[in-house]
Amino acid sequence: MDLFNAHINKNILPYDGEVNYYGTIMSIKKAQEFYNLLLENIKWQNDKAIIYGKTITTKRKVAWYGDKPFEYTYSKTTKLALSWTKELLELKKMVEQKTGETFNSCLLNLYHNGEEGMAWHSDGEKALKENGAIGSLSFGAERKFSFKHKESKYKVDIVLEKGSLLVMKGTTQTNWLHRLPPTKKVKIPRINLTFRTIKL
Repeated sequence: MDLFNAHINKNILPYDGEVNYYGTIMSIKKAQEFYNLLLENIKWQNDKAIIYGKTITTKRKVAWYGDKPFEYTYSKTTKLALSWTKELLELKKMVEQKTGETFNSCLLNLYHNGEEGMAWHSDGEKALKENGAIGSLSFGAERKFSFKHKESKYKVDIVLEKGSLLVMKGTTQTNWLHRLPPTKKVKIPRINLTFRTIKL
């Protein structure tokens, strides 16, 4: 199922989860300003993952920020949260006001071009609030984002616009996988912010 023109703020999943797409929540000019600030001010690092016992360094870069120096472990690597920047706090407030949710941390991803993506996965780490919302903001390149039901294999695709907000919540992580498929068509970077809630 393709949802390139999704109904704004409607659940784009047919069952077993809730994903709301709000579309763009700021002007193109504002989205570009945030993109430039994030590119310059965030302490980006290459991500590391342990796969079959080997440490792999990914091309994409990541950063982890939060209310406290939270530990966050995924792909068998642990990160320690940095203190919020001014821009991240502004964006967090914007997302919280739009969604009615609250977040205490943010995992950021920097994809340099379309050939960098993310394989099928679900965000089910033990540190995360169970069935908690994850607010995803996109800047830079517009990219396709995909969901696949774990049992039925039913798929939903959506194109995430620059300055857009997508929120995953409820049983989405339990029942669905998601990914950012690679593409050779996109030549510019994409920055993705995923606001999360770490259990205290």
